[in-house]
Formats: sequence, C-alpha cells, structure tokens
Amino acid sequence: MERIFSPDNRVMIFITKITLCVYLNILWVICCLPVVTAGASTTALFYVTLKMVRNEEGSVTRQFFSAFRSNFRQSTAAWLILLAVGLLMGADGYVLWHLHGENPFWTILTAVFLVAVVAFAIVLMYIFPLMARFENKLRAMFLNSIMIGMRFLLCTALMAVIYIAMAVIVIFFFTPAVAFGEGLCAYLCSYFLSGILSLCEPKEDEEAVDESQEDSLCQTNQGTLKIFPKEKNGAL
Repeated sequence: MERIFSPDNRVMIFITKITLCVYLNILWVICCLPVVTAGASTTALFYVTLKMVRNEEGSVTRQFFSAFRSNFRQSTAAWLILLAVGLLMGADGYVLWHLHGENPFWTILTAVFLVAVVAFAIVLMYIFPLMARFENKLRAMFLNSIMIGMRFLLCTALMAVIYIAMAVIVIFFFTPAVAFGEGLCAYLCSYFLSGILSLCEPKEDEEAVDESQEDSLCQTNQGTLKIFPKEKNGAL
C-alpha cells in the first residue's frame, strides 16, 4: 500500500502532473482575464510545462508569475499583433463566406485566405513557447515561429490535433473537461516542443556561428536564438 502512494510511483507521478495541469490552467485563465495579458500568461504557462516534461519543475506558482513578469512586455506586444491580425482575418473570412458563388475570384481568394490561416495558427502555437525558452527580437520570434512550424510539420499537426480534440471534447462531449483546458494542452504539446526547441539551443563549445549556416533552422537575419539564463525566469 505504501508503494502505491509513494511520490516515486508512476501512478502518483501521473496524478501529480495532471493536478498541476489543472492548477496551471486556473492560473492561465485568471491571468488572461484582462485579455491584453493573454500573451504573457501563455508564455508563463509554457515556461512551466516545458520544465514539467523534463521533470525540472519546482515551485510552480513562483515560476509562473516570475516568467509572467519577465516576458510581459514582449509577449503582450506579440499577442496584441496576433489579436489584431486574428480579428482582421475573422472579418475577411466573414466576407468570403458571403461572397461564395458571387465572385469569380472566390476560389483564389479562399485559397490565399486558408494559407494565411494556417500560417497564423502555426505562429500562434510556437511563438509563446519560443518566448518562454529564448530571448530575441520580436520580429525574429515571428520568423522563427513560422520557420520551425514548417520545418516540423508532423509535430505541428499533432499539436493542432491536441488543441482541436480538447475543444471538441469540451464543446460536444464533456464540458467539465474545460478544467484541464490550456494547461493540459500546453503540457502535452511541450513533449513535442521540448525536443524541437532543444535543437535551437546554442552549444556550450560553440565560439562562433559558421557563415555557411546562415540559413539554418534557428537563425534569422536578427541573429541566432539565445536561451534564457535560468535565473531570468525564476530559479528552480
């Protein structure tokens, strides 16, 4: 019986992780309530879940709010840009829906719109985890988000399935599952993101970036991604 309730038991570890996901989801919702802070809240959420998948989480509350404060300015700027673009795309989608069958260019416009929606979704899934793990200029964050998302299309598709599945479950099957919401989605996606983002970490013995690697995955004309020092977003 003692082994069942041991902290090292796999069942107890699983229950602990799920409980933390619910708690993180509550923190995320509360910090998203002003709407403009949703970007900083999402960045803080991924900062913690990326640590959870590596079993490096410490004080979850302290880490969440420390990351929230450290990334507030850039994450908020990114979120407001994405929010404005999302509202614009929503208006475009509404117009295209009502133009169906009335405009000869409808098919072309719809194709372009769908490509834009996919690109928008990719950026939305990657930019906040990138901000949680690295520091870079805002423009570079957007560029790296789309580059990494396109490079790892399978992982991107699986992450999209996680979010869609959660939405379908909450809306059509089991509404109380909203308690897990973004917390569980972020935790599951972090299993994919952890491996992907580790490829972007600078090597310790790397003195300089080779000029022949200027078009590599984790580089843009803004420079190579730089990982946060641990103390910047809160010590363990």
